[in-house]
Amino acid sequence: MGSNLVITKELENYINNNSFNLHKIQEEIIYYNNNLGDIKKMQISISQCHFLHLIIKISNIKNILEIGTFTGLSTLSMSLALPADGKITSLDINSDTNKIALDFFNKANQENKIKTIIKPALETIKDLKGEKKKFDMIFIDADKGNYKNYFNLCLDLINQNALIIIDNVLWYGEVVNKESKDKIAKTIMDFNLFVKNDKRIEQLIIPIGDGFTVCRKL
Repeated sequence: MGSNLVITKELENYINNNSFNLHKIQEEIIYYNNNLGDIKKMQISISQCHFLHLIIKISNIKNILEIGTFTGLSTLSMSLALPADGKITSLDINSDTNKIALDFFNKANQENKIKTIIKPALETIKDLKGEKKKFDMIFIDADKGNYKNYFNLCLDLINQNALIIIDNVLWYGEVVNKESKDKIAKTIMDFNLFVKNDKRIEQLIIPIGDGFTVCRKL
């Protein structure tokens, strides 16, 4: 049986250099985030930007819910892939980083596609459920302790065959360390097992960035 490659930094750079180019504002967000210190790990990787772009294009996705905006790299990556009438609703609780994200969206002329809501995401998701909103795709990249809650509620916001994509499901490799003292790693391990056993979806963990789980609602 074949095995996956170990992606070194050199190989990662090679992959990025031989994939399609990022938008100049995507590059600007990455440069900005690189100066933020350890918190920069909240952004998705370049390969994940590309993956989201292609999934949206090939699936003809038009309406997206995002949980976790940060400074807007994932939001912008998805918005750029949407058709002119596509929409993203992006949820976050941090008004300071949201202002930064909005500035980047304006620079990229994507503000007409993106609506941000600053409020605890669980409250907003329940509001959307009450309004009977439906999305073609949901991207979850927020506080890990609420991953199960987000996932369960979001299943009511999508129809059959629609997608939920979750970030950080490999948690820097700590998910295979049974002796790990990392509380978030343990939370992610529990979440991954929960998703694996959920009969409402079929799922695949893809080892790009810090790991994506892609779920299709059955």
